[in-house]
Amino acid sequence: MFVLGIDPGLSRCGYAVLEPLGRGKARAKALGVLRTESSEETPIRLAQLLTDFTELLDDYQPAVVSVERIFFQRNVRTAVGVAQASGLILALGAARGIAIAQYSPSEVKSVVAGDGAADKGQMQTMVQVLLDLRQTPKPADAADAAALALCHLAHDPQLRLGRDRSPAQLGVTT
Repeated sequence: MFVLGIDPGLSRCGYAVLEPLGRGKARAKALGVLRTESSEETPIRLAQLLTDFTELLDDYQPAVVSVERIFFQRNVRTAVGVAQASGLILALGAARGIAIAQYSPSEVKSVVAGDGAADKGQMQTMVQVLLDLRQTPKPADAADAAALALCHLAHDPQLRLGRDRSPAQLGVTT
């Protein structure tokens, strides 16, 4: 079983696939950033993310998708892109019967770093330590996605949310 962490964004979308090992441990199976070209029109960029998200779900078949909950941002254009990317993965996961978990940035920081106001560097270091990675995960979007998956594992170490959930049980037709 895997948990897929997604730090949504239209230009850069972090992702992390973690395999729970028990006793609060996890192994990173995949960690990276999906990118779209800012010179492209938004529908083209969303279509690329849709393809990329579909491939992640097909390749790893996660039991849970953990996504950063959208919060107020000063830059409306950025907020719209984040919301659009988030909506894609939420809808794809739900349509496949995958459990969805959403966490605020401060929740993730509290769980992973022990401080709801932790900075990007602290988060990258804690993700490196918790996943026993040789290097600090970069860019920060990838580390943030791993932190989202780690946060979910802390809340649901047995992945109870991901068991026996079909699209029909969620009221979704495919």
